[in-house]
Amino acid sequence: MSDQNPVFIPGPTNIPDRLRNAMHVQTRDHRAPDFVETLTPVLNDLKRVFGTETGEIITFPSSGTGGWEAAITNTLSPGDKVLIARYGMFSHRWIDLCQRHGLEVQIVECPWGNGAPADKFEEILREDSEKSIKAVLVTHNETATGVRSDIAAVRGAMDAADHSALLLVDCVSSLASMPFEMDTWGVDIAVSGSQKGFMLATGMAILGVSQKALSAMETAQLPRTFFDFRDMMNANSNGGFPYTPPLQLIYGLKESLEMLFEEGLDNVYARHFRLAEGVRKAVEAWGLKLCANSPELYSDTVSAIYVPEGFDSNKLTDHAFNAYGVSFGIGLGEMNGKAFRIGHLGSLTDVMVLSGLATIEMAMADLNYPIQLGSGVAAAQEYYRTTAAKADV
Repeated sequence: MSDQNPVFIPGPTNIPDRLRNAMHVQTRDHRAPDFVETLTPVLNDLKRVFGTETGEIITFPSSGTGGWEAAITNTLSPGDKVLIARYGMFSHRWIDLCQRHGLEVQIVECPWGNGAPADKFEEILREDSEKSIKAVLVTHNETATGVRSDIAAVRGAMDAADHSALLLVDCVSSLASMPFEMDTWGVDIAVSGSQKGFMLATGMAILGVSQKALSAMETAQLPRTFFDFRDMMNANSNGGFPYTPPLQLIYGLKESLEMLFEEGLDNVYARHFRLAEGVRKAVEAWGLKLCANSPELYSDTVSAIYVPEGFDSNKLTDHAFNAYGVSFGIGLGEMNGKAFRIGHLGSLTDVMVLSGLATIEMAMADLNYPIQLGSGVAAAQEYYRTTAAKADV
C-alpha cells in the first residue's frame, strides 16, 4: 500500500487522478484537426501562467535541462560570454551546460543558502563597457537549497547598469506554484517543465520567450536541430509539431491549466505559501535550521533542512522510505549528507503535508534525533488550523 503515499520530493510531484485520466488516451493522429484544436489553446493559456502577453510559448519533448539547452543554443554563439552565480546544485548544472557548449562563463561564487546577487551583477555589468556579456542566467528557485531569488532585483540591476544582456531564468520549480511575472520582470527566456507545478509526468520542457530573445536567433551560431525555436514555432503556427509530439502530456497540460485556472492562480500561490509556512513552523519546532539564510529567500515549493551535527541526512531519507514508504528529497551537492528536503508543491493539501511531517518526524525519532515526537506536526497543525478558511457552522 505504500504506493498510495504522496511523495515529498521537489519534483516530479504527485499526479492527481484528474490529470492521470487526462493523459490516459489512446494514440491519436497529431496531424488531425482535433489535435490542432488542442495545441493552440494550450500554448495561449500558458502565457497567463508565465505572466506574458508579448512573449511566445515554445515546448519541447524534454525535461527542464533540455529547456536550458534550448535557451542558450537559440540565442548565443560559441565563445559568447555569460554571467551566472553559483549558489546551489541547479545553478551549478547550468554553468556546466554552458561550459560544455563552449561559452565563456563568468561565475560569481555565493554561499549555498544565498540567492542571486543582484548588487554584484550590477557591479560587473557596469564594468562591462564593451557589452561583452551576452546573457545573465539566474535560477529563480534553487531546489537544492530551498532559496527563491529576486528576479525583479536582477532586472533592476541590469537596467541600472544600462546593459543589453539577455536575462535567462530557470523557473522549473517555481512556475505554476509561485508568482512569476515574465513581462514585468523583463525576463527574456523562462525555462520550466511539466513535472512540478503543472503536476504532470516528466517529459515536456516549457519555455516563455521574449521578442528580444527571438531576435537573438538571427545571429546565434550554437548548433541546434531538435531544439530549434524556429522549427517549432513554424510548426506550431499551423497547430502542429516538427516531429512526433508528446501527445499524452499535451492533453494532460490542457487539463492541468484548467485545474489551475479553476482554483485561480492567486489562490494557487496562496495555497503554496500556506503549505510552506506550515513546514517552516515544524522545522522551527524541531529546533532545526533551514538552508535558506533569511526569510525573504524562503521558497514556497521546497524546504531544505540541515540535520544536527553528527547525523547523516541520507540515512534519514533512506529510513523514511524503507520504514514508512515515503520519499523525501536528499541533499544535493554541498548539502549531501548534511540536509534533507521536503517538497511541498503541486497537488498537495494541508492534510497531505501533515502526513509527510509526521513521517519524517517518526524517522527522526527512530534515529534518535534530538527532537520531541509530535512537536513539528503540532506546530504545523496550529498554523493550518488557525489560518484555514472556516465554513459557517
